[in-house]
Amino acid sequence: MAETEYAEQGSRHRNALGTRILGAGAYVIAGVCLLPMVAVALAAVTGGTDTITHLFMTVMPDYIITTVLLVLMVSCGTFSLGVGAAWLVTMTRFPGVRMMEVALVLPLAFPAYVLAYAYTFVLDHPGIVQTTLRQVTGWGPRDYWFPEVRSTEGAAVMLILVLYPYVYLLARAAFLQQSSTAFLAARALGSSPWSAFWRVSLPMARPAIAGGVLLAVMETIADFGTVSYFGVQTFATGIYTSWFSMGDRAAAAQLALCLLSFALLLAVAERTQRGKAKYYQAGKRHASMPASDLTGWSATLAFTLCSIPVVLGFALPVVILVQMGFESEQNLLSRRYVEFIQNSLTLAGIAAVLTVCAAICVGFFQRLKPGRRSATAGYLARLGYAVPGGVIAVGLIVPFAAFDNALDAWMRATFDYSTGLLLTGSIWLLIGAYMVRFLAAALGAYEGGQSMVHANMDHAARSLGQTPFGTLRRVHLPILTPSLLTALLIVFVDVMKELPATLIMRPFNFDTLAVQAYRLASDERLEGAAVPSLVILAIGLLPVILICRQVGRDR
Repeated sequence: MAETEYAEQGSRHRNALGTRILGAGAYVIAGVCLLPMVAVALAAVTGGTDTITHLFMTVMPDYIITTVLLVLMVSCGTFSLGVGAAWLVTMTRFPGVRMMEVALVLPLAFPAYVLAYAYTFVLDHPGIVQTTLRQVTGWGPRDYWFPEVRSTEGAAVMLILVLYPYVYLLARAAFLQQSSTAFLAARALGSSPWSAFWRVSLPMARPAIAGGVLLAVMETIADFGTVSYFGVQTFATGIYTSWFSMGDRAAAAQLALCLLSFALLLAVAERTQRGKAKYYQAGKRHASMPASDLTGWSATLAFTLCSIPVVLGFALPVVILVQMGFESEQNLLSRRYVEFIQNSLTLAGIAAVLTVCAAICVGFFQRLKPGRRSATAGYLARLGYAVPGGVIAVGLIVPFAAFDNALDAWMRATFDYSTGLLLTGSIWLLIGAYMVRFLAAALGAYEGGQSMVHANMDHAARSLGQTPFGTLRRVHLPILTPSLLTALLIVFVDVMKELPATLIMRPFNFDTLAVQAYRLASDERLEGAAVPSLVILAIGLLPVILICRQVGRDR
């Protein structure tokens, strides 16, 4: 009996120790995710008011107006394209509808800045479109008007074409899950199909649609590559200009704080609308929404409307980039490009593994020890999705640069030895920025799989003497392998495409494919920029293919 009690006490001790270790790891991860925001706020407050006063008198109004305009245009554009396409492929049947269901996701593989390079090459003044127009008409450069692609409106179009799939995917899922009861009741009461959609189906899908639009807006305010290349003045470009061109860290921190405040306001709005807007199906039976068969001109119109975003957001840019790549002098197999690819794969691989490990730590701790503390740790770990990469970069460089300088000064005074910059300018600090930025995506994928693991499995494992780590290793991880692989792939591709944090934080002479594409495009060598852009696109297609396969099985 004494031996049994001793064994139970030892088991409880091991379980408590495992829980404490897991909790410590979750709290550390949450603290790392919170650090950039705290550092940006402190740096902005201690930077004095002269800089921010000067900014308000000069560039701040332009930053505010342009950012708000971009947000409004992208919101309206992604809503119109995403909801319209989702309704057509869900509620109608026309030749090619199954293909369109999948094809409408493909533009998600494109970074917006790559799309900007492709369309600038074609639509700019020396591009093939305007050159052909002048040759056919005999007009001179000042004899006609042509829309300027390098403008706020042009940047908004690029962002809309690559971000509308967020709204499309969520709206389509919401429409598929709706019961036909309310819609048919509205039709029976005399409402037209359009009126029933506007008054019944759209409000029921509002939480999902709003979530998709807000996600697109988050990506819009975080975008740097597109707006920088088009010369559009936003907070994202202002942070980079203040940091590098002006060498003013206080200005960069204060602009980052403004952008952070805007991003967190949107995050709070997203959580508020998701928490309050709820719709429930009336009745016990769930009848799928009836789909209308389209024929003749109506079927042709529906197919055309669905094809436009696919052609403009994927097919045409791919053709343009391939042509640009063939015309360039860039050799993808050269030693220089091999280094770019190696650097990109190294950063993306390490960041993906560490980010997924962090997601496992935070997610499993929430399951193991549900309560206010674990929920707070999980919430802080998710804040990174609302923080643009430039803000995270500034928020990490400021405190770690201060630490490196203080340590170097102390070592010089005490041992007459210079340590230099140990953390600032290292790949590990950059990888930390990636983890903060993309941990929310990994947590979402992990928790989606974890919800399929019944609590009874945990109880059974614990009754058989398994520690928390044993339960995680022997029960959870084998079941969650598909979800973990999905999370790894999502973070891997997101890191490959990430630009602002990489530009600010990358080590000296450590460039990636995204940086190389940005550098060549900034030098107006668009044909050369197509080569690294195509590699980024090819890798970005991997998670999109997984999403497309899921879309094909949804119905």
